Amino acid sequence: MNVLHELLQRVARLMRPGALRRARRAVWRTTQAQGTADVPARPPEARTARGPAPPEAPGSLPPRETLRPVIEIRPLTAPPAPAQPSAATTALVAEPAAPPLYREPRAPVAARAEFRAGSFFNRAGRRAFRLFVPDGAPSAKRPLLVMLHGCKQNAQDFALGTRMNELAQARGWVVLYPEQRLTANGLGCWNWFKAGNQQRGRGEPKILADLVRHVVAADGIDPQRVYVAGLSAGGAMAATLAGTYPELFAAVGIHSGLPHAAAHDVMSAFLAMRDGPQPAQRAAPEPAAALLPTIVFHGDLDETVHPVNGEVLITSAAAPDGAAAPSWTRVERGQVPGGHAWTRTVHTSADGRIQAEHWLVHGAGHAWCGGSPDGSYTDPAGPNASAEMLRFFAAHRRQTEAAPAA
Repeated sequence: MNVLHELLQRVARLMRPGALRRARRAVWRTTQAQGTADVPARPPEARTARGPAPPEAPGSLPPRETLRPVIEIRPLTAPPAPAQPSAATTALVAEPAAPPLYREPRAPVAARAEFRAGSFFNRAGRRAFRLFVPDGAPSAKRPLLVMLHGCKQNAQDFALGTRMNELAQARGWVVLYPEQRLTANGLGCWNWFKAGNQQRGRGEPKILADLVRHVVAADGIDPQRVYVAGLSAGGAMAATLAGTYPELFAAVGIHSGLPHAAAHDVMSAFLAMRDGPQPAQRAAPEPAAALLPTIVFHGDLDETVHPVNGEVLITSAAAPDGAAAPSWTRVERGQVPGGHAWTRTVHTSADGRIQAEHWLVHGAGHAWCGGSPDGSYTDPAGPNASAEMLRFFAAHRRQTEAAPAA
């Protein structure tokens, strides 16, 4: 009880005005006199601030510098027009040249644009498809681009990865995405390597050709401006369509694909993908196929389909058997800012038309160049294969109407 009484008296004394402050000063004087470090003297600057910054530990990182922007925005400039070569010129090498990359305006897909789902059937089989129809009433018949996806892809995935619908909206083009059935191929690949799918009037080429004719007739398409492009197995099937139904198309685009009939079964398909096609195994395309303008994209680090396949494709298109070689060839080299370097070889015919165009993308693998990460098998580091193919296609049209179905 006495202890409690004494404690209450001490508390009462501390409650008097200024008592607590006087006690603190007394403790501070005592510790200063004893030289103890337990209660360090408060520096003057600490009275107005929260306290000085702690000293750096040995080996610690220096203070972080102010972040600086690393994205440089440059105004878009139109690429210079290539100089016309003289009659004696057979090759022109521009190195390094101003990048001829075609910057395609991308318009957001309008709310009234359609991305229809459908199914097509003929005696050769049935395939689903998606059809993109841009917004706005057309003033004339529209062009049609047929896009063939690769293995482990479908129409929706391929449209997202290539961003082709956005580019087609800006140009007013219709885009058809046929879709392979998993019952026809467990990986969703087009069966380009089977003999039954390498001939006119049979198999998958027959299904696709009749589907194209159906869309041309039903959706107001200009038959002189129909094009086909594809990736990997889809690129090989695009080459097959161009080889078996050349009267349907004005030009063909092949990304990381193989020539028409480069194999005849699964084993020879793997050999062609690894080493390139064997000439003895290749079937002869329709005669008119040699006249189709061709654009090829291929990464030089592609470990799925060897780049030699792209070289064979472009050689056949630039100088087909029995045809005169182009009057001149132009080689350009460049690099996408922050992306891949590339070599572009352009083969031009005697009348000034680009007959074949080969893009070898350095450092790229088996993926659609310039694509969106929203889709599979894309390489956003460019160059933009979708924009370049549309630019190439827009420069070509057929001079005759499509032939009857066969």
